[in-house]
Amino acid sequence: MNNRLHPEATATAGQATDLKKAEKIAYENNKLHKRLCRQVGQAIGDFNMIEDGDKVMVCLSGGKDSYALLDILLTLRERAPIHFDIVAVNLDQKQPNFPADVLPAYLEKIGVPYHIENQDTYSIVKRVVPEGKTTCALCSRLRRGILYRVAGELGATKVALGHHRDDILETFFLNMFFGAKIKGMPPKLQSDDGKRIVIRPLAYVKEADLIRYADVKQFPIIPCDLCGSQENLQRKQIKGLMREWEKKFPGRVDNIFSALSTVAPSHLMDRELFGFTDLKATGEADANGDIAFDEEPCGTGGALPGGEFSSQVISLFPAD
Repeated sequence: MNNRLHPEATATAGQATDLKKAEKIAYENNKLHKRLCRQVGQAIGDFNMIEDGDKVMVCLSGGKDSYALLDILLTLRERAPIHFDIVAVNLDQKQPNFPADVLPAYLEKIGVPYHIENQDTYSIVKRVVPEGKTTCALCSRLRRGILYRVAGELGATKVALGHHRDDILETFFLNMFFGAKIKGMPPKLQSDDGKRIVIRPLAYVKEADLIRYADVKQFPIIPCDLCGSQENLQRKQIKGLMREWEKKFPGRVDNIFSALSTVAPSHLMDRELFGFTDLKATGEADANGDIAFDEEPCGTGGALPGGEFSSQVISLFPAD
């Protein structure tokens, strides 16, 4: 008896399999989009990043993070019960081989108002920084100063940057390991000149999700190696450390990120932050006081900010 399937039956079975795969991919992609919208919406709500009447200047570099930031903010703006404007700004630093036509073409295609600021900071950096040294620090400072000025000229009330959760954690460890200070990259901060509010709506978003989202959306990515500068070796070390932790101890990185929003000043050593010198016994119980025999020194109660198990409902910027 011949058990071979008819060619038409084989083709039909193959098409059904392909259709099932396509449906699964579409489902996963939609779930990713919803998760990003939820996490960005929660960060905006938690830190009151965007208010009615704001003009948000989204700093668009051409990398995956800033593309995703713009895309998600556009989605949330459609659903928000408040009104705010968005303008995309790119700083063309005159790096060699920079494809100057990519961002304008993309922004015109999606119908977003934009401004391209042309400033030759590349020449300044190459002149000041010795050959072989990392140029990122000076480049970043120059870029930030120019963007603050442009924000004022455009009448922007908020400057939105594309830093994500991993950036925040890496900066925290860089400051601790190499700068001897407990300092991170906050979701919302006043600029050093006191004239701008800087926001990081991707604060709760993992880099891995942004990498996948950029692939799904097929953003026209512009690489960040055009200037030929070396990778920041210290940041590379921190990235490797975090990857190793996540591999060996799943959940550790999430706990560290959660700890950034659960700080106990009385249990640190900053005399400016807590009044140790004036501290006296009151004879009254204090939940924040020292516990002689703590039975659960490593307890981690509470939900992770922006995590899958967060129960906070963000009504201002709904994900759906």
